[in-house]
Amino acid sequence: MKTGLFFGSFNPIHTGHLVIANYMAGFTGLKEVWLVVSPHNPLKKRSNLANMYDRLEMARLATENSEQLKVSDIEFGLPQPSYTIDTLTYLRERYPGKDFVLIMGADNMASFKKWKNYELLLRDYQIFVYPRPGADLSVWKGHPSVTITDTPQMDISSTFIRNAIKEGRNVQFFVPDSVLDFIDGKQMYR
Repeated sequence: MKTGLFFGSFNPIHTGHLVIANYMAGFTGLKEVWLVVSPHNPLKKRSNLANMYDRLEMARLATENSEQLKVSDIEFGLPQPSYTIDTLTYLRERYPGKDFVLIMGADNMASFKKWKNYELLLRDYQIFVYPRPGADLSVWKGHPSVTITDTPQMDISSTFIRNAIKEGRNVQFFVPDSVLDFIDGKQMYR
């Protein structure tokens, strides 16, 4: 059985992330999905990121009642910024019996050719892609390594949630209650 790897900053984790992860775990033949919390995505500004341990804890809180969703801090011990190919090489060595599949949004597939060693990723791994509003996947249709899924679309972003919290708006139902309690308790994103 295959293990899906859903990489993200999860800054914060939200309902959209959970719908995607749950869909991948329940509707695509994956045995489980690991939410891999990335300390620093090389394509994002570090200054906007909450503490990586806080983001890890929010992901754990959000998935604590799920049997198929796990949270991984594997990139915390790897050189930063984190490159997917390096993490996958490490995971393959550490878990030789697992068959890893990448999970990514159509927006990331649009810039996939900018990724470090993207050719190796396409050669060595399956990629399950979830749709994103406005993202064009026509160049990847029919590629043997790319599976475009019918994951329900939710146009929610962590940026939207951070901005809403900063503006004092109610984000209940956009993030799990346990995550919202954690954010409130630490006065995050104010």
